Amino acid sequence: MSEADTIFAVGSGAGRGAVALLRISGPDSFGVLGRLAGRVPAPRHVAVRRLRDANSAVLDRAVVLWLPGPGSYTGEDSAELHVHGGRAVVRAVSDALIGAGCRPAEPGEFSRRAFLHGKLDLLEAEGVADLVAAETEAQRRQALRLMEGATSAELTGWAGRLQRVLAWQEALIDFPDEDLPDDTSQTIEAEILGLVTAIETARDDAVRGARVRDGLVVAVSGPPNVGKSSLVNALARRDVAIVAPSAGTTRDALEVVLEIAGVPVTLVDTAGLRETDDPVEAEGVRRARARVAQADLVMAVVDPRGGAAPPAETDRQLFVANKVDLAPAPPGWLGVSALTGAGVAALEAALGAAVRRLTEAGGSAVLSRARHQAALGDAAAALRRAADVGAEELRGEELRAAMQALGRLTGAVGVEDILDTVFLAFCIGK
Repeated sequence: MSEADTIFAVGSGAGRGAVALLRISGPDSFGVLGRLAGRVPAPRHVAVRRLRDANSAVLDRAVVLWLPGPGSYTGEDSAELHVHGGRAVVRAVSDALIGAGCRPAEPGEFSRRAFLHGKLDLLEAEGVADLVAAETEAQRRQALRLMEGATSAELTGWAGRLQRVLAWQEALIDFPDEDLPDDTSQTIEAEILGLVTAIETARDDAVRGARVRDGLVVAVSGPPNVGKSSLVNALARRDVAIVAPSAGTTRDALEVVLEIAGVPVTLVDTAGLRETDDPVEAEGVRRARARVAQADLVMAVVDPRGGAAPPAETDRQLFVANKVDLAPAPPGWLGVSALTGAGVAALEAALGAAVRRLTEAGGSAVLSRARHQAALGDAAAALRRAADVGAEELRGEELRAAMQALGRLTGAVGVEDILDTVFLAFCIGK
């Protein structure tokens, strides 16, 4: 990817529509726009122009916009073509753009250029990608907060505090004979521990943020013939799983994706847990146990006629007694009848509360990716070492390591090796 190239991409959705947007960015944007549209409109003023190819054949009648840098999304000269949305129109205009000297953009190249020109930091760029991919309300809110810079602002605040601590530490190293306050070392240690608390909270919240971004997995588990599949059908409000009175009907894990509390939730109907000599059913039980072990939340289901011990307190399980039309729920179990619908609304409310508990952040920083967790973990570990080390020089080194780790999050330092990973996940037009 060369910044000397002028690039273009379709910025609207795939398929036929009333209008399609083609974005242009790069040093020859003005020239390209002029070659297709003739007269270039005033900056940031829309105009209707006939678009022509190199042979002066009319391609379309379009709305065009000229956006000189640095006041554009990418920070460089840009233009937009709003053409009719037919595939033939978009293809013809794209061919004309190539003929005028543009090349098709790589995935994420527009946002990468915005990052390189200081229009976005790395977290804000990831927020753009997440917002484009958002399918639920919680995902939209989380991505928008990241894109608008709220998390970056908090990280900048931490970096400022850390910079002050490092300055105090350097003063202790370089000017030990100066008249520094007696409590300087204690102040440094207190500030370090305060930053550790804030950063570790954000790291824990990044796990919750990942659940919002990627979705939760809820495994429906229990003995055979307790109505697990019937409950899945009731929650999905359609027949997803086969229901039969014989035990062992479900042999493999069956998945359905629902939106609960604004979060995508994959509900997994698993095989009944029991000992069996049937090799096919035994494999289903093995897979069921594996899905339970990996799930974010387990919905443990029993038949109340078989009795059940009071459930243990846990954040990772929801205890449900199905078939309460035949017998009352044991103490501590949520009573439901998938047959009559009794208690299903209460089960949905309990699932919503559990999803919110697993996804709501304790702090204000919104992070959601593995690289976020790794960088925060590195920063917290370096700060803890700084708090524990005795030598002033070694403490300074650990503080600098923490500063480097925070800088990787926003792209301030050491990001060349992760830029491709971040921006290749974008769609072409971003």
